[in-house]
Amino acid sequence: MTRASGWHLAALLLANFVLALGPWAVRLADSGPVAAGFWRLMLPLPLLFGFALASRQRLTGMPWQTMLVMIAAGVMFAADLGAWHIGIAMTRLGNAALFGNSGSLIVMVWGLMALGRRPNGFEWSALAAAMAGAVILFGRSLEIGQATLLGDLFCLFAGLCYAFYIIVVQRARAAFGTWALVAWSSLAGAPVLLGLALALGEPVWPHTWWPLIALALGSQVIGQGLLVLSLKHFRPLVIGLVLMTQPAVAAIAGWLAFGERLTAWDGLGMVLVAAALAIARAGERSNAPA
Repeated sequence: MTRASGWHLAALLLANFVLALGPWAVRLADSGPVAAGFWRLMLPLPLLFGFALASRQRLTGMPWQTMLVMIAAGVMFAADLGAWHIGIAMTRLGNAALFGNSGSLIVMVWGLMALGRRPNGFEWSALAAAMAGAVILFGRSLEIGQATLLGDLFCLFAGLCYAFYIIVVQRARAAFGTWALVAWSSLAGAPVLLGLALALGEPVWPHTWWPLIALALGSQVIGQGLLVLSLKHFRPLVIGLVLMTQPAVAAIAGWLAFGERLTAWDGLGMVLVAAALAIARAGERSNAPA
């Protein structure tokens, strides 16, 4: 880990700010939510492959087993985006940002199972905070309506898919650089999302392009690019703590753009889940692109 400067911290904060606005762009897109995921992966492909080439990262010549792992990672990433975008259309933006990032906590649990040990005190704190916060948020969503609760569950399922994406992608990280991995997994996941959008009867071709361009550039290029730049300069605990800004920014965007007001109970639930994610991220040995 190299020494971090003020510019690196600014890049990390800006990355999380831009990523937190992803649900807002999905909500504004006049394509279907799953189709928006397709465009998020498809539009930035030239830039992603260009960044990989500029960084001299290997793009071809891998064993076929490695390519299959990469394709599997892309499919899991597509499942993550498809479920998350459906959930974004049904629940509050703050909840979507929280539960969509729950993969960090799930990966922590998976890692403990793989090691064959019980959680320590730090990890029990994360699990307890996550469960308490989730109960509060699920209860508040049920008060609003069953559709909102269903949206939360879609976002939670997206977090589960993202956890499996991280687990799968770890096997391919040795052969691919970060930009090459993001590029190939995006290319593998885009047709899956397109097929799913068509199967659901969603409109794919938008009338207004700017929300999708903002989603593609913000989430896949600017957000991920700044994360790639800043991750190596900070400890996982700092990354986890900064991650807590995402649900706050998303909740403010939901309030300003869609009138999604939060109560004190909502705030408490978000703080508990965000704290759990920060603790989980602090225990991660490696980070994968989201």
